[in-house]
Amino acid sequence: MHVPKIVKIKRIIEESPTVKTFMFDWEVKNEIPGHFMMVWNFYDEKPMSISMIDPLKNEIGISIKNIGKFTGQVHELSPGDKLGLRGPYGRGFHITGSKVLAVGGGIGMAPIVAFSEEASRIGVDVHVISAAGTMNELLFNDRIQRSGSKLLTCTDDGSHGFCGFGTDLAEKAMSEDDYDMIVSCGPEIMMKKLFEMVEKFKIPAQFSMERYMKCGMGLCGQCCVDDLGWRVCVEGPVFWTDELKMITEFDKYKRDSSGVKHSIP
Repeated sequence: MHVPKIVKIKRIIEESPTVKTFMFDWEVKNEIPGHFMMVWNFYDEKPMSISMIDPLKNEIGISIKNIGKFTGQVHELSPGDKLGLRGPYGRGFHITGSKVLAVGGGIGMAPIVAFSEEASRIGVDVHVISAAGTMNELLFNDRIQRSGSKLLTCTDDGSHGFCGFGTDLAEKAMSEDDYDMIVSCGPEIMMKKLFEMVEKFKIPAQFSMERYMKCGMGLCGQCCVDDLGWRVCVEGPVFWTDELKMITEFDKYKRDSSGVKHSIP
């Protein structure tokens, strides 16, 4: 697990103007929604959520948003080009209950779509809220609907679905329906508001938290959180509500590669 496996890109799916899903042949064993892989482009290595798990075809997919030097370089690759993958790492989502609300924002939809497919496959009634700034940034709508999950879209500008934030739609859904569990991945400001809602409605919830990671294995301590020292790459990235209560930096700040704190806007 700790040495990158060099694999060819099998195919590339253009999900939006800024997001591509890279598909690989991969012997699926213990991969679950919420796990991540360390992706190596032979110059640098970054953690990326697994967005597709297909044990029948032995394939996995990793969805990457073009936001910087590393992701821009990966976006220039074509089918047949190679990348290094190691993993899976982290603690993923625990699927429980008969009706679940899954809330994703932006590229946070990557583990959410994998969750919706797996949970629907085993008979869970999944309602998915997919939030984005505008219509062409919405991700994985077709896959969610094919899985049998109920899709609820919302956009900041009202160009598709509900006009407003994902948390607005989530509060409406929780007030109108009974859910056994909530799962979420997206901007921390979104998850903080959702955290407050699940406390109000007294619904168990899991949140996928993002922090700067270097090794992915819990050795370097780069992704440790205050005040507990939990490593997001090992004890997370998925945390239950009661665990998030103990992470004092949640929704307040993150640390960069040098350990300097930066406030979360």
